Amino acid sequence: MYYGGYYGGYGGGWMLFLMPAILFSMYAQLKVSTSFNKYLRVVSRSGYTGSQVARMILDRNGLHDVRIELVPGNLTDHYDPRTKVIRLSRNVYNGNSIAAVSVAAHEVGHAIQHGEGYFPLLIRNNIAPIASIGARFVWVLILLGFLISPFLLEVGIILYLAVVLFQVVTLPVEFNASRRALYQLENGIILRDEIEPSKKVLSAAALTYVAATLVAIGQLLRLLALSGRRRN
Repeated sequence: MYYGGYYGGYGGGWMLFLMPAILFSMYAQLKVSTSFNKYLRVVSRSGYTGSQVARMILDRNGLHDVRIELVPGNLTDHYDPRTKVIRLSRNVYNGNSIAAVSVAAHEVGHAIQHGEGYFPLLIRNNIAPIASIGARFVWVLILLGFLISPFLLEVGIILYLAVVLFQVVTLPVEFNASRRALYQLENGIILRDEIEPSKKVLSAAALTYVAATLVAIGQLLRLLALSGRRRN
């Protein structure tokens, strides 16, 4: 596959895109950390813990086969579709704060997506292995592309396209999971005046995915510029 001088046209434009994306990423990380820590101190008046909320929403949606486990770390919460396990960090699993129940409900949102066969989630799950390989080996291939053959550089770019696609598809998946979470929380789990704080927690988390997508696109433009220089 020949990319030729076309990619050289990106020139230094990638830097104009990548640097703001990196700064936005730093802002997003700060935002999610401060929002989470703020509402981690605000107890939900229902008194439910994150694990209780997760179990409640799972059961009401007929997902009795999905397990909930405690996982080490902070903000390490995730849903594993391969094993049908929701893993919650200690602050979320045992916590009864607005932040805890919001994050727990969000992860259950992914389990509901999985149970319904939500198409963007299926795409993301299928892309994930290729994106993981691309993220791990892209810079090795880029280096070898400069030292040995431009073909390896192009292989690296193709692999990195999977990373970018993964990040792009992640956006609707995450936003949809948050909408599902709010819907579930509003139905008998949190009170009306707790909805807005819950939205703030979920919105702050969403910023990190937007930032990751922008950084991935910026890195792709950088790779395309490098490819153009190698060809020249």
